[in-house]
Amino acid sequence: MRTIALLCAAFVAAPAFAGDLVAYEGTDMIRLTPQTCTNQAVLNRIDPEVRELFLTASATLRGQRYTACWSITPTAAYLVYEDGDQGLIPLTKLQVPVDI
Repeated sequence: MRTIALLCAAFVAAPAFAGDLVAYEGTDMIRLTPQTCTNQAVLNRIDPEVRELFLTASATLRGQRYTACWSITPTAAYLVYEDGDQGLIPLTKLQVPVDI
């Protein structure tokens, strides 16, 4: 938990944006939304002092769906998943989704 608190201490407030952002790698996809994170299973894994910095995310990885929360760092989106896994997505990989 200390690692999360230290990483989050360096975060800047998430930028305001009107819609979702996605990152694709092959058939894997991570979607970041501008909605406040409300998933209690994920929030329990985040230091209470920085929970307000996290927004909702979802992912489809190797065919499985996951729920996550994310926050922004100067160079990446930092994700925490409900199973405790964590990850970074470089901001350069994020794009506006093309939903059909």
